[in-house]
Amino acid sequence: MTLAAITPGQAALLFFGGIIAGVVNAVAGGGSAITLPILTEITDATIANGTNRIAIMIGALASVSGYQQGDSVPWRRTLPLIPPAFVGAVTGAYLASQTSPGSMKKAFAIVLFIVAGSVLVKPSRWITQSERRLGQPWSSLLMFAIGLYGGFVQAGVGFFLLAGLVFGGGLDLVRANAAKMVLVASYTWVALLIFVLAGQVDFGLGLILAAGNSIGAYSSSRLAVRKGANWIRWFLIVAAVGAAIRMLLT
Repeated sequence: MTLAAITPGQAALLFFGGIIAGVVNAVAGGGSAITLPILTEITDATIANGTNRIAIMIGALASVSGYQQGDSVPWRRTLPLIPPAFVGAVTGAYLASQTSPGSMKKAFAIVLFIVAGSVLVKPSRWITQSERRLGQPWSSLLMFAIGLYGGFVQAGVGFFLLAGLVFGGGLDLVRANAAKMVLVASYTWVALLIFVLAGQVDFGLGLILAAGNSIGAYSSSRLAVRKGANWIRWFLIVAAVGAAIRMLLT
């Protein structure tokens, strides 16, 4: 679809939906639960899944910029996790370009309820940085698995990255979110390339969505640095429960 073929109403829905999704993705996850339904009202589900990656990639870069300005990106802990997440995402994106992603939704909805319950019941583990972390082989395997899901369907991957970075990496929610966005940015470009080569990306729709997403992601990351981990905790609970309910109902 060309930009000229997009109606003003569709453009506005994409832009403002992108802003909201950018805010959600930068401090929690599940922004794709907002953008994918908008895209599927305009184009088919396969194109929507690929097109959504444009907004995810640009929004992730904007969010990393916001966290970096607040000196909150834990580069030393994050960089070793990029290769396994990258390999997982490439594998997942290839599988997604060949198959339907709907079969995993209910299982991951249950995991989201567990994440929300953990944040509510054991807040200290999420808001305080710790030196306890998984060893490199286990953390690499965990990031590969999360990257695989992220490359395959993307929706909700932020929650799983956060859980892995908090429990496996010992990060608080501010730094875990910053690391999460670095990881998302590091693998989404190649996932996007795979969808482009498969002819499953609409750049007209994607760029409008990305414009809103980058605004929301940057603003949200700057706010997260100022407000701190406890504020993110409550945002995360609401976002995780909302995303889980939506996955179960659709």
